[in-house]
Amino acid sequence: MILDTIKFDENGLVPAVVQDAKTGQVLMVAYMNRESLEKTISCGKAVFYSRSRQKLWLKGETSGNYMNVETLRVDCDMDCLLLKVTPDGPACHTGKNSCFYRVLDVDKFVENEESDNKAIVLQEVYETILDRKKNHKEGSYTNYLFEKGLDKILKKVGEEATEVIIGAKNAGNEEVRYEIADLLYHLMVLMAEKQMTWDEVFGELEKRQAVDRGSKEKKPV
Repeated sequence: MILDTIKFDENGLVPAVVQDAKTGQVLMVAYMNRESLEKTISCGKAVFYSRSRQKLWLKGETSGNYMNVETLRVDCDMDCLLLKVTPDGPACHTGKNSCFYRVLDVDKFVENEESDNKAIVLQEVYETILDRKKNHKEGSYTNYLFEKGLDKILKKVGEEATEVIIGAKNAGNEEVRYEIADLLYHLMVLMAEKQMTWDEVFGELEKRQAVDRGSKEKKPV
């Protein structure tokens, strides 16, 4: 059985890193024993082993902030797990999205909820766009684009791409930075209209990166 290959420590435990499947943000670190791992696999929600209480605990059983497991990985040494999850709420008991909300600054802690992964904002903006598509908001420019349809969206993507080019020809980066942000926004509206996700786009980029590492596929980076 594949679970027999997991290297549990002398206490029968293995550390489990929990990561947001969409944003990549590390949410928490906990421990699992074989039973909690088996329950996680069977129920699809993260179940850990509490070292202080000496028993299993289903994350979110009390708070409702369950962690729905999308993928479960093991490292090369088979002694650490990585759970990619879709959380139903904050991971931390403090109400923070992640337990890692403090930055160690030499001799003190500084609270900072921002993730090191700045690409998270792309997913956040995209989710707002999806919400606008489902729920009309009066005066919303995003709703206006969806109402006008694909041709209007494509026209705006073309216009914004042209403005990026024009902005890049001018001195400094302020204008081109603004126009690139506009282009990315309109591309995400197009993605929503075509029912695409960032996972699809990232997957394509990962394939091209694999080319750069020696794959025989076309379109290397």
